[in-house]
Amino acid sequence: MSTHRCTAEDDDDAYAGTGLVGVNYGLVGDNLPEPSAVVELCKSNNIQRIRLFEPNIPVLEALRQSGIAIAVGVKNEDLQNLAVDQAAATTWIANHVTPYINDINFDYVVVGNEVSLADEGINVAPAMRHLYNALQDAGKSAVKVTTSIALDSLSISYPPSAGAFSTSVVAPMEIIASFLISTSSPLMLNAYPYFAYASDSQHISLDYALFRPSAPVVQDGNLSYHNIFDAMVDALYSALEKVGGSALSIVVSESGWPSAGNGNFTTVALAQEYNTNLISHVAAGQGTPKKPGFATRTYLFALFNEDQKSPGVEENFGLFYSNMKPVYPITFP
Repeated sequence: MSTHRCTAEDDDDAYAGTGLVGVNYGLVGDNLPEPSAVVELCKSNNIQRIRLFEPNIPVLEALRQSGIAIAVGVKNEDLQNLAVDQAAATTWIANHVTPYINDINFDYVVVGNEVSLADEGINVAPAMRHLYNALQDAGKSAVKVTTSIALDSLSISYPPSAGAFSTSVVAPMEIIASFLISTSSPLMLNAYPYFAYASDSQHISLDYALFRPSAPVVQDGNLSYHNIFDAMVDALYSALEKVGGSALSIVVSESGWPSAGNGNFTTVALAQEYNTNLISHVAAGQGTPKKPGFATRTYLFALFNEDQKSPGVEENFGLFYSNMKPVYPITFP
């Protein structure tokens, strides 16, 4: 098993070659396979990175010596306590990272998922700082601390160069961006072309959402966009520039396409095409028009269809059924 962990100095290498595409491993289901079987499923499909939404002891135990790198999440409801109490953050790291650090490659601690920055953003940066301090004190400085935001944090996302955060989000994002820059950590983004297309199919073409076009669909100054995924990422890059975050890199923490739940918008064929094309696009390492040559590490959503999610599209994002049979064939590089 490789024991290599990303550092600020070799971070660029982490975005090149294999391992660029990971998968979110959600657990909102009552019929999911045992974690040890899931780890073997990931290994047999060359899934080299997974993201957990919260620390789960059986999953972490199963990941020991697997060679699979993980991003482990901090639950939103834990942020306030972690923000005000360094001791709580030290305990969190001691319980959920330190016991596994010699057997698991931790890429990131992800502090919250799509936190409402306008309402609770005040807790994100202090919680990240306390967890970062705890990692430093534990000698685990290679583990990056970040957070994951939704695209709706932006009030403007089109054209990408006009990307800007909502007024209520600017102040917390300035603090978050400053912390991430100071620790050489990326910002994470949940980016879903599916939702953009499904909500406005009159103006957003299916071809643009699925990475199909050979010719540019959107011309933004001297930048040409062939797919909405790149446009979403670059809109966030533009917004970050406006809050002092021009030095930041972006990791896409979630992206995917449901295979059922919304009629002709959600077929198995469309889900297979989107995720296959997304993997190819990311693995090519070409980056986005605004950041060419810097590949966008991406985590597909999700490993399984989870039957305790909201009925409809939410329970149909999986690459695999709960019996571990593929919803459709897909190959990881």
